[in-house]
Amino acid sequence: MTYKPEKVAAIAELQEKLQKAQSCVLVNLKGMTVAEATQLRSKLRAAGVELSVCKNTLLGIAAKQVGIEGLDTYLAGPTAIAFSMNDPVSAAKIISEFLKNIKGKEYEIKAGIIDGKVITADEVKVLADLPPREVLLAQVLAGIQGPLVGLVNVLQGPIRKFAYALEDLRKQRESA
Repeated sequence: MTYKPEKVAAIAELQEKLQKAQSCVLVNLKGMTVAEATQLRSKLRAAGVELSVCKNTLLGIAAKQVGIEGLDTYLAGPTAIAFSMNDPVSAAKIISEFLKNIKGKEYEIKAGIIDGKVITADEVKVLADLPPREVLLAQVLAGIQGPLVGLVNVLQGPIRKFAYALEDLRKQRESA
């Protein structure tokens, strides 16, 4: 099938973004006001996330061409896609938090993409609920540090006992 040059360019741009992005979040923002869209875009931009509204057919073609399977079922109705280039969690966190704060609207997370695999809306929400990267790193370091502190204490035990024995021997010799 041949496409117009504009569509070919749009597909190529989507392919490039899909390949570079650490994660993507597909969302239905039907009926969003300009003020809400501006607020969401500024929050996303501050985190290095790009939000694009695209045609479902073009997104489906671009996804297939980069090897992403299973996205077609989520490509119905208006679709905006957030490309997170730096942090795989930031787009999910920002969009999820934004949608929680806006009540009474039919906005919804449709799906997500991580490492070329499609994930459901529920999995995107789980991803959004992860603690920040710094907290996760601190938890990993604490997990590593705990056993090391225990090992140091175990290794110091015989040395400490030897030092106590030498001190007792010194006291015995001084008193004799």
